[in-house]
Amino acid sequence: MKRVGLIAGNGNFPLLFAREAKKREYFLVAIAIRGETSPALGRIADKIFWLKTGELTKCFSLLGQEKIKEAVMAGQIHHHRLFKEKSPDKELKSLLKALADKRTDSILGAIAERLKEEGINLLPSHSFLSHLLPKEGILTRRKPTEDEWRDIKFGREIAERIAGADIGQTVCVKNGVVLAIEAIEGTDKTIQRASQFARGVVIVKKAKPNQDLRFDIPVIGIRTIKTMVKTKAKVLALDPEKTLLLDKEKVIRLADQKGISLVVGSPIINHPNDPLR
Repeated sequence: MKRVGLIAGNGNFPLLFAREAKKREYFLVAIAIRGETSPALGRIADKIFWLKTGELTKCFSLLGQEKIKEAVMAGQIHHHRLFKEKSPDKELKSLLKALADKRTDSILGAIAERLKEEGINLLPSHSFLSHLLPKEGILTRRKPTEDEWRDIKFGREIAERIAGADIGQTVCVKNGVVLAIEAIEGTDKTIQRASQFARGVVIVKKAKPNQDLRFDIPVIGIRTIKTMVKTKAKVLALDPEKTLLLDKEKVIRLADQKGISLVVGSPIINHPNDPLR
């Protein structure tokens, strides 16, 4: 039986990958992070090992022990946990010390290189899940208003800059004003922060210009739509085929119920009825 490793963070992403791996008859070895990974993963994986955030040496050792040659990182591990970790092992200390900066891509890229040195190839995080990458179009019944189209265009320009600088992937705007940009806190808290200043916020989530698909691929699920409902945000714009849309049917159903527009791609270029053309 083919073997694959899963370094699992939080959310449904690791569970979806795990189920797809089992459908393809892989023997799945999961490395789970205490306080992050869902316990439900233990009911799917053939083997699961629970580690603290700082136990990088043990992670490499267990994957080697299990004869894993290919692995996937799926699910977020809250970035701040790396800095609050009270007892990081020597491996993690050394890795962080050697980095010129502590951006997400820098940390995950260094981990990927160490995995490679251990003989483990890190696969794209959306392996087995390409069907969850939405294509160009408007997925909901509600279409953006003319002002919202303008904010989508404006937001995409800003989001591309912050994503290119590896600051974050989400920007919240309203009437041509940037209300919040994502930093270390993640998408949902960025939306909550923006809601302090306005209702009907337009949210743009953008992949990095040179997105490393092995990790940090943008992910949207039902939790983000629930945050939009709670904060009365009205539009979410995503990149086509570069953003994982988890629980797609539930996401679209809730968005339709609450009058939210879900736009994939650039409406300025691809939608002939766009009033800004």
